[in-house]
Amino acid sequence: MDVPGLGRLRRALPEGRPLPDEVWQRRHAALLRVAAVQAVAIGALALARDWSVPAALAATVAAGYPLAFSLLPGAGRVLRSAGTTASLLTTSVLLVHVFDGLTEAHFHFFVVVGLVSLYQDWVPFGLALAVVVLHHGAVGTLFPHSVFDHGAAVRHPWLWAVVHGGFVLAASLANLASWRLNERQGQFDLLTGLANRTRFMQGVVRLLSRRSGPVSVLFLDLDDFKDVNDTRGHAAGDQLLTTVSERLQACVRTGDEVGRLGGDEFAVVVDGDADDAAAVGERVLAALAEPVEVGGRPLVVHVSIGVADTATAGDRRPGTPLRNADLAMYRAKALGKNRLVRYVPGMAEAAQDEVDLLQDLAGATRAGQLEVYYQPTVDLADGSTTGYEALVRWHHPSRGLVPPAEFIPQAEASGHVAEIGRWVLEQAVHQVAAWSAGAGRPLGMAVNLSPRQLDDDDVVGVVAAVLAAAGLPAAQLTLEVTEGALMHDVDRVVGRLAALRALGVRIAIDDFGTGYSSMSYLRRLPADVLKIDRSFVQDLGSDGRSTTLVASMIELARSLDLEVVAEGVETAAQHAVLGDLACSHAQGHWFGRPRPATDHDHGVRPSAAVPAPRGEPLVAS
Repeated sequence: MDVPGLGRLRRALPEGRPLPDEVWQRRHAALLRVAAVQAVAIGALALARDWSVPAALAATVAAGYPLAFSLLPGAGRVLRSAGTTASLLTTSVLLVHVFDGLTEAHFHFFVVVGLVSLYQDWVPFGLALAVVVLHHGAVGTLFPHSVFDHGAAVRHPWLWAVVHGGFVLAASLANLASWRLNERQGQFDLLTGLANRTRFMQGVVRLLSRRSGPVSVLFLDLDDFKDVNDTRGHAAGDQLLTTVSERLQACVRTGDEVGRLGGDEFAVVVDGDADDAAAVGERVLAALAEPVEVGGRPLVVHVSIGVADTATAGDRRPGTPLRNADLAMYRAKALGKNRLVRYVPGMAEAAQDEVDLLQDLAGATRAGQLEVYYQPTVDLADGSTTGYEALVRWHHPSRGLVPPAEFIPQAEASGHVAEIGRWVLEQAVHQVAAWSAGAGRPLGMAVNLSPRQLDDDDVVGVVAAVLAAAGLPAAQLTLEVTEGALMHDVDRVVGRLAALRALGVRIAIDDFGTGYSSMSYLRRLPADVLKIDRSFVQDLGSDGRSTTLVASMIELARSLDLEVVAEGVETAAQHAVLGDLACSHAQGHWFGRPRPATDHDHGVRPSAAVPAPRGEPLVAS
């Protein structure tokens, strides 16, 4: 049962949350320097006040000796702060004796109280109060004139020891109040009410100091949160963040703490190992699977989660599990989002490798390391080549040929894809213009348009300028967009594609069947070509279901007056089935691999396609 008034007093005092390690270390180092300088200065001052050399040297040693405890290997914060505080207080005591109890010399104690308050720890305050009372009372009784310079204190040293102690206590309380105010300010996220990054890290420090067993951290990042802000507004985004924070708090256990680190990033510190944290993470995934009501409309929000604990960290520094969980979260993003990934050793090296690759990618275009390969598209009716798809390749100076699957996602995420995409478009358009002139007939060129490029307000102007510079009729250019790029904001995408199509270029839906398309979307999209994904083509001839699916796609495209291109044709059986299904066009290694422009000859009209040699490995295009 709480004593009346005691609860209010406890709430008025600081909670005592420890400072982050790097902050504490900086402050401790500064106080060590101050204490060391004062230890030397008090000896010099003693000499100046006619103390003997041995006495002055003893004063310096007495003030400096406690610092040895601050330098002991493995010493904790309490011992180190106590050693520094004892050194500073010894200097205060000696200063009083050097000036024969001069009242003004006692003011140094208040300076010391202010200095040790930087530790934001209870021990230095208690030590300062004890030293003042015991020194003034005990030494003041034995040698009153060396401690006090007025008669009342000389006659009643213990009374004045209590008086001085009271002033030191008042100074300590003033610093405690300041400490408490600092704790309350800037500790919570204003939108969600969760702990902010500073308070969250303090919670990690506190949990690590309280238990010797494993401590875990979950790092959470909402998937595609930017799209919510862009399409529904920032008010809707704030509402989503608030709802997510409430669901997160409902998923954690007593003793776990949830924090919002910034933007759409959250974290949870868990009192337990990675299995305990993963269980919390699975509950979060399940909780967020339920649609969130935002602006009167339901919204399904997904989250990528990384989990790490101190067992795999290699140390118990508070920042290490958070960093490792962050790395695991990015791995979850790379694997397709909306999942939980645990940190394993080696992720840091892999992340650094990605950073290095991204830095190299930034200058790859200007350094001439990129090259466009071209894969033919054939008419299945007569086997003639009707056009090509442009595919970028990166010849890294030290890594060799970097697969597109490794650098295209990075280029998309970093924004470098806009520069690369424009360069590929320019190269491909100029190349097909030259080939068409050499072949004496128009050839088509298909170029992939990334979601970033499609989102660029200037994309229509860029395409028009490239076509004009090459002198290529717009009808010979096909721009390929994936289903995923179409779903972020359908109205905006439909308008952008319609504007591109108004130039005369053709629009192809790439990787059809792997995204989110529905009949209503297909009906609205201004498309000319449907490209069936290779995953459906690869089982043709051996799997009746795949044949049925592909037949349905071809019939769907025909009903919408769309041309069909089957991707990834690698065998004669696949070729034969597509012919039986009346598929109009196809591409794949059976007809020709992606190759540099110099490996294609278009001086004569192309004849029926020749299968690729069987001995060559089938590499992803």
